[in-house]
Amino acid sequence: MKTSAEWKALSESVALQGQAFIKGQFQDAVSGETFPAINPATAAKLADIASCDAADVDLAVEAAREAFASGVWSDLSPGDRKRALLRLADLVERHADELAVLDSLDMGKPIAEMVSIDVPDSIDCLRWTAESIDKLYGEIAPTGHDTLGLIRHEPVGVVAAITPWNYPLMMATWKIAPALAAGNSVVLKPSEKSALSALRLAGLAKEAGIPDGVFNVLPGFGHTAGKALALHNEVSVLAFTGSSRVGGLLMEYAGQSNLKRVWIEAGGKSPMLVFEDCEDIEKAASTAAAAIFSNQGEVCIACSRLYVQSSIRERFTGALLEAAKTYQPQDPLDPETRMGALVDKTQLETVARYIQSAIDEGGRVLAGGVPEAVAGQGYFVEPTIIGDARNSMRFVQEEIFGPVLAVGEFSDEAEAIRLANDNRYGLGASVWTGNLSRAHRVSRKIQSGMIWVNGWGGGDSTMPFGGMKASGYGRDKSLHSLEKYTDIKTVWINL
Repeated sequence: MKTSAEWKALSESVALQGQAFIKGQFQDAVSGETFPAINPATAAKLADIASCDAADVDLAVEAAREAFASGVWSDLSPGDRKRALLRLADLVERHADELAVLDSLDMGKPIAEMVSIDVPDSIDCLRWTAESIDKLYGEIAPTGHDTLGLIRHEPVGVVAAITPWNYPLMMATWKIAPALAAGNSVVLKPSEKSALSALRLAGLAKEAGIPDGVFNVLPGFGHTAGKALALHNEVSVLAFTGSSRVGGLLMEYAGQSNLKRVWIEAGGKSPMLVFEDCEDIEKAASTAAAAIFSNQGEVCIACSRLYVQSSIRERFTGALLEAAKTYQPQDPLDPETRMGALVDKTQLETVARYIQSAIDEGGRVLAGGVPEAVAGQGYFVEPTIIGDARNSMRFVQEEIFGPVLAVGEFSDEAEAIRLANDNRYGLGASVWTGNLSRAHRVSRKIQSGMIWVNGWGGGDSTMPFGGMKASGYGRDKSLHSLEKYTDIKTVWINL
């Protein structure tokens, strides 16, 4: 790991690409419009980013469709596509520190998290997905002796991917790796709040030998570029990670256009349940702190609702408060920092409103509190813990996307399950118990796409990532992610 001085030096020398990437070339938006990329740790401008809109979407989708129809990528053997994606993974690994700095500068993430989580996960996703693609087989149906029934998995055509700002590089690879591996062309629209790493990834993709037009990147806003992609009749599949509200709009746009498939991984308000038979209170408390304060709480699977069994509430709360002290916000480029800056001023103001609403509704601030922004000094918030939380409170029900933890309690297993499920979201949940039967019972009854028992956030490229209810229904990672980007074709042959 580099020192703080070394990361700072790299941050001052790294190239910042702000142009769109269409048909293998970096270029300005058709309109010539730009918007600033802001460093949330300093509030200083980093670069001017091309503000793409419908005209740019038309160009990128046309390039992607032409590339797909030409077969320059879609007709390659799976083995050849695999080798190209493996070269891309190698290039990402070679430029790992550069990519880590870009995301840290762009959205305030601690550099230590980029180096230990985001970049390694991105590399693993590219490699694992690339290796999987030439190991998937079609099927032969059990038909009569005079027929042959073939079931094929074929690429869909043009895939549009709209990714969030909280894990810019990692979320991009989760979408593009399976879409490209399956033989599709891709148009990626990263969040306007953190587009730098996606644009650098585009340059690396060209260097890896992915043909022009197969991978395009359009920075821009959701109401312009994002909406245009969702309405475009030549886009066959739209993969989205972001808020549930925007996910609903994208589904409407799909219905207004060509009924494109829309895969949504949306918001979360994940519960953590700690039972009195938890075998390691201190470990559970430190994990609870990590589950809400890592990445400044800007995590879709953040366990922002903590429910502790009444008999251990006092002991657990004390351990939790101690663990929270290790997440004081500091310079994201310091490798010792565990919590950086919120992505922008808007997010800072949102977090402040939710903290105040919690206080107004009777919540008791145990740590942190309403942040006070200092002009020109970045968007930092203290880790905030609010006790006496009830499910009727707004801050308990709604996704905040910040370092704010609601702490409640339960008396028995039935109440714990009821409290956990009393929310519109269903992305993740964490259960802490030393009783194996309880672990199975509770994990079956909680309405979430992912359950962690005696832990939080675990998983790798072999495991699907996604939720239920208002958290959406798409799945990233694992072989199941490839299902999103292929069509099933049946061929019936009379012999």
